[in-house]
Amino acid sequence: MRAFYYTALLENDEYSPIRPLVDWLHYNGFTMVTKPAKEYTDSMGRRKVKGNMDIELAVDAMELAPRVDHIVLFSGDGDFRPLIASLQRQGVRVSVVSTIRSQPPMISDELRRQADNFIELEELKDVIGRPPREHPVEARPVTAVPG
Repeated sequence: MRAFYYTALLENDEYSPIRPLVDWLHYNGFTMVTKPAKEYTDSMGRRKVKGNMDIELAVDAMELAPRVDHIVLFSGDGDFRPLIASLQRQGVRVSVVSTIRSQPPMISDELRRQADNFIELEELKDVIGRPPREHPVEARPVTAVPG
């Protein structure tokens, strides 16, 4: 079994909110596939970040296809429908994990229909989710006593 995580990372930022996740996944055995994100300013002067990993994921899946029986894809992106169809033609079962319960749904209808198995992300909550954290103990004010 192999687990891959695909993400683009900003290299110039001192702190990236995704860095702790990337470090944890790497430490816990995931194969990290990263590339530098591209940063640009749009016509309205807003800072935008672009980091699409679709091609990297598709190439890896096609290379793995002759050696695997089942691929589980955590995505709702309809652009992956042709990839799934190709994997299926090679005899690979493909399960897709996403959600139709959000507004709007986070999975394209075409992708859901193409998959051999669709797994509703919300239904995994009890299996892989963390129990809710208890509220931390309230801090009591400290009074300084001169002395």
